[in-house]
Amino acid sequence: MARLLLGVSGGIAAYKALEVVRLATAQGHAVRVIQTAGAQRFVGAASFAALSGAPVLSDQFERDPLRGTFPGDELPDHDPASHLALTAAADVFLIAPASANTIAKLAHGHADNLLATAALGADCPLIVAPAMNDRMWENAATQANIALLRERGIEVLTPATGRLATAGEWGVGRLPEPAELLAAVDARLEGGRWRGVRTLVTAGGTREPIDAVRYLGNRSSGRMGFALAEAAAARGSEVVVVAANVALTRSAAIRYVDVSTAAELAAACDAEFAKADVLVMCAAVADFRPVQARPGKIARRDAQTLALELEATDDVLAALAQRRGAGQTLVGFAAEHGAGGVERARAKLAAKGLDAIVCNDVAEPGIGFDGERNAVTIITAAGERQVGPAAKRTIAEAVLDAVEALRG
Repeated sequence: MARLLLGVSGGIAAYKALEVVRLATAQGHAVRVIQTAGAQRFVGAASFAALSGAPVLSDQFERDPLRGTFPGDELPDHDPASHLALTAAADVFLIAPASANTIAKLAHGHADNLLATAALGADCPLIVAPAMNDRMWENAATQANIALLRERGIEVLTPATGRLATAGEWGVGRLPEPAELLAAVDARLEGGRWRGVRTLVTAGGTREPIDAVRYLGNRSSGRMGFALAEAAAARGSEVVVVAANVALTRSAAIRYVDVSTAAELAAACDAEFAKADVLVMCAAVADFRPVQARPGKIARRDAQTLALELEATDDVLAALAQRRGAGQTLVGFAAEHGAGGVERARAKLAAKGLDAIVCNDVAEPGIGFDGERNAVTIITAAGERQVGPAAKRTIAEAVLDAVEALRG
């Protein structure tokens, strides 16, 4: 059993925090709740108290009937300061939802309510889950405050994209679903065997423009790369995904950098690579691109045939491997078609100086590109391991197991 301290600030998403309490207590965790005055205008304290089995605190000067303890703990013989006692006893402090106002207070050390005061005095892991309108989220002040918290080592989840509270509005700013929030808590509670390991994953497929409308691309959906990223995050890693044209649900525990072309992917990887301990290059990067994209749209009436002159793109993974640092582990993916694929992949392993390469034969229907399942051969200097056909998350776990073995 772990002790979860839940801070709830004002916002319509406060109702989701009730489900976090329900899920957490169902798992056997002890939960205490701190609400701001604004939060209580959306969800009453009685609801949280009923689900947690413990009194809810809101004011800095109110007496805590449990004297700073969690359900099941022995009461001390004195009344401690609640904002210090609760965080001292907590294993994790989750603030969900965290409003723009609360985030600003946390970033600048304000302590004008119990929640902010408790956060300022917390020495347990702190997870902040923002929720607000997309315009508030994208405001430069909010982004600067988020960056400041992350620089201090505070885990700030990325809000989800979808329908917002205001009628007809859609965008980034939704509080992650309660199960996602609890998964982030569980990752911190487990300590995470990848805690402190920074993982860079590329996912999806690049698109090289022919004109303003058309492009050369491939059928990669990004599912394999996203499965790898989510598996690494579940092991406690700090994960960044360079996503090339991926339209999939995103995890609040992962940072995403969106790109379109091979050149954009290369630039994003260049910016992130030096900070990464593990690189998993899963994206399907175009080998060729048009020498020059045509301005506007090429009209069908202008020609019955069309000739495209192509040039090779840069080999992003090979270039990164040439500047790898001590302790970095590099994993490539090779989409092969038909007989001899494993041999071709092994040649790439040596030529590019990788630690591992994952070969998947995309000739099989329903396997690899744009499918829910995959079948791969994981190749290292020590040998080969075949995995699947299986769900891509299962494949991802096997790849990460191989990475763990390589890193000792």
